[in-house]
Amino acid sequence: MRDAVIVEAVRTPVGKGKPNGSLAHVHPVQLLAHTLRTLVERSGVDPALIDDVIGGTVDQVGEQAMNTTRYAVLAAGLPESVPATTVDRQCGSSQQAVHFAAQGVISGAYDLVVACGVESMSRVPMWSNVPAGKDPFGPGVAERYPDGLVPQGISAELIAAKWSLTRARMDEFAVSSHHKAAAAWRTGLFDAEVAPLDGVARDESVRPDSTPETLAGLKPAYYDPGFAERFPQIEWNVTAGNASPINDGASAVLITSSDTAARLGLRPLARLHSFAVTGSDPLLMLTGVIPATEKVLRRAGLKLDDIDLFEVNEAFSSVVLAWQQETGADLAKVNVHGGAIALGHPLGASGTRLTTTLVHAMRERGARYALQTMCEAGGLANAMILEGV
Repeated sequence: MRDAVIVEAVRTPVGKGKPNGSLAHVHPVQLLAHTLRTLVERSGVDPALIDDVIGGTVDQVGEQAMNTTRYAVLAAGLPESVPATTVDRQCGSSQQAVHFAAQGVISGAYDLVVACGVESMSRVPMWSNVPAGKDPFGPGVAERYPDGLVPQGISAELIAAKWSLTRARMDEFAVSSHHKAAAAWRTGLFDAEVAPLDGVARDESVRPDSTPETLAGLKPAYYDPGFAERFPQIEWNVTAGNASPINDGASAVLITSSDTAARLGLRPLARLHSFAVTGSDPLLMLTGVIPATEKVLRRAGLKLDDIDLFEVNEAFSSVVLAWQQETGADLAKVNVHGGAIALGHPLGASGTRLTTTLVHAMRERGARYALQTMCEAGGLANAMILEGV
């Protein structure tokens, strides 16, 4: 059977997803085009050889509508013959793009393929694709869940309550994320993965001076009297400080087989070893990372102790800490260069952002196996295992 390897991985710096953010002036098509262009330039491949470009975007409306990935391919100057499609598995959209791309290479459908993602949350705010007064779920979901579904912030609070995660513990984890990200920048560990754009060279949301005392002063981000009555167990410990911010950014990885890489003179960064996707309770919608981790390890024939590095998307501190309690993973191996709480979470770009950071960390640390997993709205999660080469 053919294998699939990553031979190049790049990302933009991540900007704040606000009108005054450092990348707010950049159209999302241009954001993604920048990573595609850089990916091709750094790898040295003939872009005409690319069989497909699979991109993740969550809010596919306005400036992110009409198959954003296709227009990014054209804006990047790639040949018109290079096709592209845009997928949505919520926060895991571009990780799903990696799965699809690698599975296509392994099956023989592709020889050379790009997985990527973009989100400009300053220009296309979250939930822009749901007009006011419209129901995206329909009567069947309402019948199945008569008490109603909840926003992700409430899910994060329910997780904190179920796993007895204190405000201090979640704030401590968030501060650690900022400190690790700041240290990675300070020591040049992001230099190989980041493609500066329009004078922006660093992630804008990293706060090197973050402290537990600073975060302790923040108010709960999702308090709602209706939900407080419905869920009396919630202690309202989720704040803007221990949750990921809204952001702008793009990322991309180039995937091929080992044989094709050798033929084209490309150096593999990591082998895509195993994949899993799972559904979970849509009320506790962010806990899918727990069964997804178990599922991908089982498919890989590996144990948790075999994994040298983990990337678990930091949508909220409570997600990663609940995952850690259930799996028993060593937090010293998790998000070693910081996570989304510090680096940012540009929804559709986050999957390949995590992969980009992970493959470079694997090479820097000589890791044998690494595992990436992401929680996703609606009670979904992707997980995959990478192998060092």
